Amino acid sequence: MHKVTGTLFKAHILKNILGINEQQLKISRTSSQLSSEKADTYNYVIVGAGSAGCVLANRLTEDPLSTVLLLEAGPKDTFLGSKRLMWKIHMPAALTYNLCDEKYNWYYHTTPQKHMDNRIMYWPRGRVWGGSSSLNAMVYVRGHAEDYNQWSRKGATGWDYEHCLPYFKKAQTHELGPDQYRGGNGPLYVSRGKTNHPLHHAFLEAAQQAGYPFTDDMNGYQQEGFGWMDMTVHQGQRWSTASAYLHPAISRPNLSVAEKTLVTKILFQGTKSIGVEYVKNGQRKKAFASKEVILSGGAINSPQLLMLSGIGNADDLKKLGIPVVCHLPGVGQNLQDHLEVYVQQKCTKPITLYNAQKPVNMMRIGLEWLWKFTGEGATAHLESGGFIRSEPGVPHPDIQFHFLPSQVIDHGRVASTMEAYQVHVGPMRSMSVGWLKLKSTDPNDHPIIEPNYMSTERDIWEFRQCVKLTREIFAQKAFEKFRGPEIQPGNHVQSDKEIDAFIRQKADSAYHPSCTCKMGQPSDSTAVVDPQTKVIGVENLRVVDASIMPSVVSGNLNAPTIMIAEKAADIIKGLPLLQEKNVPVYKPKTLETQR
Repeated sequence: MHKVTGTLFKAHILKNILGINEQQLKISRTSSQLSSEKADTYNYVIVGAGSAGCVLANRLTEDPLSTVLLLEAGPKDTFLGSKRLMWKIHMPAALTYNLCDEKYNWYYHTTPQKHMDNRIMYWPRGRVWGGSSSLNAMVYVRGHAEDYNQWSRKGATGWDYEHCLPYFKKAQTHELGPDQYRGGNGPLYVSRGKTNHPLHHAFLEAAQQAGYPFTDDMNGYQQEGFGWMDMTVHQGQRWSTASAYLHPAISRPNLSVAEKTLVTKILFQGTKSIGVEYVKNGQRKKAFASKEVILSGGAINSPQLLMLSGIGNADDLKKLGIPVVCHLPGVGQNLQDHLEVYVQQKCTKPITLYNAQKPVNMMRIGLEWLWKFTGEGATAHLESGGFIRSEPGVPHPDIQFHFLPSQVIDHGRVASTMEAYQVHVGPMRSMSVGWLKLKSTDPNDHPIIEPNYMSTERDIWEFRQCVKLTREIFAQKAFEKFRGPEIQPGNHVQSDKEIDAFIRQKADSAYHPSCTCKMGQPSDSTAVVDPQTKVIGVENLRVVDASIMPSVVSGNLNAPTIMIAEKAADIIKGLPLLQEKNVPVYKPKTLETQR
């Protein structure tokens, strides 16, 4: 009896101890879940370390109490901490390598374009730290003051030129020093070309012989005319937003950055965004935002992620079985881009970049760049360009030129075949507008991209003008000692019908997709974000990138995207917004003439 009682007593004590342990285990399991959720909670989660995301990551972590998680689908832009070992990104002259390589590139393609002989167009987009600023041609162009005034008129109040110019300046350090238009102490270094190439001089001289003005700063008082291009190149290296903004902030304890991380979904509690779901190393994980989730994936990825998360046209989402969080029909609509064509001329003197592309010379150029960041590898060679009006009555330039003392074939995927020079030319305010939609609910599937190129008569006419006006410049006296036969379109292409056919066959994207999450007033059914960059109809969610442009600007998109992020950072931080009133902007003396 005594033994039995003792055994029962022991069992009872044991059960109690075990019970306590079980309870403690339950408590500690819950608290570890909470603490791991807390460990994965930040004030801000930014999706995309591209031209906008890097700016936001830097500016939002200037406050040491503000914690930020930056998620990027692609890899870092350095190898073992070295830029030299990632020379394909950082050597300016090596830019075509990454335009043609899926490693740092989403490698998108459009639907067959019915107004362009059913061609499927290639759209490279950056998938690496720095995003497309790690892939682009490093051209720094702001667009025209009127582009921003038009944004404001279309409902993006507070985004007119006088409210945007200060943020262009805040971002920039121009090597020629600050003035009324240029910045002098921003992280983004901007420089002019150093090659002094005779063909660039010939191009600028020919433009003036054709009756166009020379402008000493197409990002300053006067966009109209021809002049030297500004470039995001610093000390012979590409100066992407990763170099300018992300690397200087990377050591801050309040900034966490994850690469090779694909965000698959925004997490909601009702209509309140609380975090994101992502996949890294094949594992599905979550990160939470106590203040806001900010999408900076660009004009394709941002609307794609919104739709995958239940924000978009409710009918489209229901067809794919995606639960609707908010019916916002503007998501993925209003897609705009710039098309351009290459007009190419054979050069009679061996002074183009043709020789530089021979293996022995490429070795020499590469070694000089690796050794001291100088030489022909230290520039993208797009050192001159211009902006003109297509016809009388057009108030500000609607055609853009980039001049190159070389020949480019198929986005640089095919090697140059001869001594030649070319101009990239295209209209900047095309009337054609497209859209993008989800192909499936799989985040790895590229969306259906329909730019709807060349769908209006006006677009066709403008491109015709581009070819005619370029030929006129190339025919001037300044090119006499260099001019060989025309390679493209070629002398056999003369009539309007022949020029139109050439455009359909040869025009390509200038890589400026934008406007798919249009900024506007909440009363505008086509708007996706309000002028504070907040997604309409939900809480704690913003989009900050080129997708929020109400309309595409008259020029390249990298500088405006950086400006958008600089301004958005001040909005998010609740700072008083910068403004510069009455800054003069050039207007032609008369609109009765085209030049």
